[in-house]
Amino acid sequence: MNESSYWTSAADRIVRGSMGLCHLTVFEAPFNIDARSCPPQDPAQARVFAESLDSVEAVLEDLGPRSVQTPLPSASRADLDVVHVAAWGSMLGIADPAFASDGNDEPLRSMAGELRERFPDARIVGRVTYHGGMEHTEDIVWLPDGAMFHASGWPGDEPFVVSGDPHRVIASLDLRAWMLDNAGVDLSEDAKEVHWAGLAGLALGHSDPWGWEQMQTTAFRVRHSQEAVRDMEALYFV
Repeated sequence: MNESSYWTSAADRIVRGSMGLCHLTVFEAPFNIDARSCPPQDPAQARVFAESLDSVEAVLEDLGPRSVQTPLPSASRADLDVVHVAAWGSMLGIADPAFASDGNDEPLRSMAGELRERFPDARIVGRVTYHGGMEHTEDIVWLPDGAMFHASGWPGDEPFVVSGDPHRVIASLDLRAWMLDNAGVDLSEDAKEVHWAGLAGLALGHSDPWGWEQMQTTAFRVRHSQEAVRDMEALYFV
């Protein structure tokens, strides 16, 4: 296994902060399936997907299957090169600590833009929570018709930035008021108070794979790109 030469921090250095949600899903039609009816995890295709991303230069080691409910390891610097990747037929997903942010950059939006170019007919949904003293969130939905929203910031605090048009996303998904209520989504609230992850979850609906213990991913140790390593060192270490 070849260690990344981009890190300046020792492999056993303790990580600052921790992650909650930290995944990005690429989902092509049909959009109304139950996630549990998707084809089983394909580790070979998951590896291909991981290595196709700009943030990953190479897969160094296959660490075996993981439930989608298995948290990413995040105790030491070496853990930050472990990603969980899924390939369930027409649905691809990745959980990667490189997606986390404290607001100084927008790695999730950047990766979603890359995937939007590659998969124009897909729903692209990302949800990331980083705990660093307070909680920073970044959520994105990008639909095949171009409707999108991106929300990033510290809930309950300023600044909180929303771009795109969440109302257009709601209309495109034909979401009813009761669906929004059940998900705790109220766009009349201040942006920093809106439950954006709930709206992102509605974009996947019954096809949301991330809540089912039986859904499997594959854990890979990867060599992240130089840019991803630079951003992670600035986020996870003081």
